[in-house]
Amino acid sequence: MLPLQSETPFPKIIADLLGLDPTNPAVVAVTAVIGAAIIVSALMAMTAVLGIWGKRKITAAFTDRIAVNRHGPYGLLIIPADAVRLLSKELIVPEGVDRPAWDLAPLIIASSALLGFAVIPFGSNIQLADPETGLAYLFAVASIASLGLLMAGYASNNKFSFLGGLRAVAQNLAYEIPLVITGASVVIFAGSLRLSTIVEVQQQTLVALGPVAIPSWFAFVNPFAFVLFLVANLAEVGRNPFDIPEAPTEIVAGYQTEYSSVYFVLIYLGEFIHIFLGGAIIATIFLGGASGPVLPGIVWFFIKMISVYLFTQWARSAVPRVRIDQLIQIGWKGMLVLSFANLILTAVIVGVVAA
Repeated sequence: MLPLQSETPFPKIIADLLGLDPTNPAVVAVTAVIGAAIIVSALMAMTAVLGIWGKRKITAAFTDRIAVNRHGPYGLLIIPADAVRLLSKELIVPEGVDRPAWDLAPLIIASSALLGFAVIPFGSNIQLADPETGLAYLFAVASIASLGLLMAGYASNNKFSFLGGLRAVAQNLAYEIPLVITGASVVIFAGSLRLSTIVEVQQQTLVALGPVAIPSWFAFVNPFAFVLFLVANLAEVGRNPFDIPEAPTEIVAGYQTEYSSVYFVLIYLGEFIHIFLGGAIIATIFLGGASGPVLPGIVWFFIKMISVYLFTQWARSAVPRVRIDQLIQIGWKGMLVLSFANLILTAVIVGVVAA
């Protein structure tokens, strides 16, 4: 395994490259904005490729179809074509909507996921901030999306949208608690909420098999917690079998039924950014973050994050949707109980080892 890079905040690196004083508050603010712009631009580019083109190609591969192949080489020009098509459409505002909430909902859905990437350690010293409560911050900002989903459903003055918003809140409540509790089991192992510390703990060797050393990634140390988190993440990002809030065969498109043009783009963008954020969290707390052999750390990080994205797309193509009552039962009677059992077992094991 390659050692992690020295812990230097990304804004400080930018300040050094520009020959500025990294201790000056104004310089810190400017370089932080520049660093955030770089990360957001990379995420936007990845969303354009994987969300517009990749989603079609991956789903087609799973279902033995061809997908887009007429717009440029390998269909790649579908990306600008779709962007122009969606952004040039008229923004239709239905009668009777609660306009302030209806306008704000897409912004909240998209921005809540982007805020989470502020503390993600991408490797190669690319991390905007590394607070002591990094993991708690991640769960907090990601959960803000639930407010946006409820606002979108309620403000649309549409019964199908309202049902979608209620389903989204019920689903997020049922699966956010197991998600946080399972994340807490990682904190017990690492002894810290700081993401850089969680990654650093996973650099130790778990088992050495001759020349091959298996790292102590928490996915290897506690595979049960890893599976729990992976399933709960599917529910959080609304992928099968938990795509109940949208459920096209039942409630048209749920909370996003009445949205068009740029507002629909924001909701669509928020959906995929949340999938990438879920993949980034899993890569950070279970898959060793940016660690890996030969390749640069940031490359390994994106490989792990995109692997989680591919898993969500496989689930979307291969796993049938459950009913809303089944979804609630799985969350409250299954995932919640198993996550508490995992937390208690982890605490006992760590306590025995420490003693």
